[in-house]
This record gives sequence, structure tokens and C-alpha cells, in this order.
Amino acid sequence: MQSNQSSVQARPAAPKRRYRKKVRARQEAETRRRITEAVIELHRTVGPANTKVTEVAELAGVGRQTVYNHFPTEGEMIEASTTHWARLNPVPDPGRWAAIEDPDERLGSALDELYTWYADTEDMMGKILRDAPIVEPLGKLIEERWFGLVEEMIDTLAAGWPVAESGVRQLRATLRLAVDFFSWRSLRQAGLSNPEAAELAASCVRRAA
Repeated sequence: MQSNQSSVQARPAAPKRRYRKKVRARQEAETRRRITEAVIELHRTVGPANTKVTEVAELAGVGRQTVYNHFPTEGEMIEASTTHWARLNPVPDPGRWAAIEDPDERLGSALDELYTWYADTEDMMGKILRDAPIVEPLGKLIEERWFGLVEEMIDTLAAGWPVAESGVRQLRATLRLAVDFFSWRSLRQAGLSNPEAAELAASCVRRAA
């Protein structure tokens, strides 16, 4: 009887183990979040090519090995930080632009929205696009996600213009310039405001159409 009572009394330890596991899981998630945010901040300030694991660890307040425990490879670190940043800074959706029937009105609305987003994310986008050719995991991610989105933008904005088949290539080339981040930056560096830059880009597209 005493043996049975002992085993019954020992059973309540299970909930404590589950509680400890939950606490540990929350701590691990918090550590991962701090590391991810540290990567994002370094990507924004110095760029992915100049981001060092030791600096990530210092900024996150963890040890170097802890960073590797959460992100064993550079690719996993870039994937996590880029995905997290994109959730916080959602890019304009070409699907919403497509709902505007008039191509000129659609273009103006799209460029206004896109150029505002570029202004809000210039620090990060400038460094990501600058470093993508020399940071292989980032280059693959940009190729799959960003340049694919750019093609969707061009497809959406090219629809509906009264242009002959022979002029489609020129129209799409002009649209590619209009939605390009570095084209936008050049116009801003020339002293144009966002609305002025958007109107100039739109006028070039109209002429191409």
C-alpha cells in the first residue's frame, strides 16, 4: 500500500515539467526574436555584406554560439530576418492596382504608393539591393521574391494601354525604369519630391504608350 501511495503522490510532477518546457520555449522564442531584430538593424545600418555574427550577438545580448544555435547558416539568418522585416513593412500589392480599370489612373496610384514605400524603407532596400549580388543567400532570395514582384508590377501596369504590339517592348522597358528603386532614388537625389518623381515617371510611360 505504501508503495502505491508513493507512486500516486509522485504524479503531480508532470504539470511542473510541462510548465518548465513552456517557459523555456518562450525564452527561446524571445532570444530568437532579439537575434532576428539585431540582424535587421545591422542590415539596415551597415548592410548584409558587412554584418558579422559577433556584432549580431553583441546587439542581441547573447553569445556568439547562441546565434549559431538558432541560425546555423547565413542563409537561415537572412531568410528569418528578411521575412520578419517584410511582415513589418508590407510591400504594395499589385493585385490592388489591377482593380483600377483606367491604365493612366492605375499607374499614378501605383507610383504614388510605391514611391511612398520606397521613401519609408530606403535605408533597408538600398543596402539589400546593393549587397544582393555579393551575398549569395540574399541574392537568391531577392531573385525569387523581389524581382518576381517587380515583374508582377510591370505586368499589371502594362495592361490596358492602347499601344501597338510593336510598342509593347518599349512600354514595358519604361515601366521597368518607373518602378525601379534606383530610378526612384535618382529622381529624389535630383531634388524632386515623391509626387514630382511619380509624375515625371508617369509622363515617360505615357509617352512610351
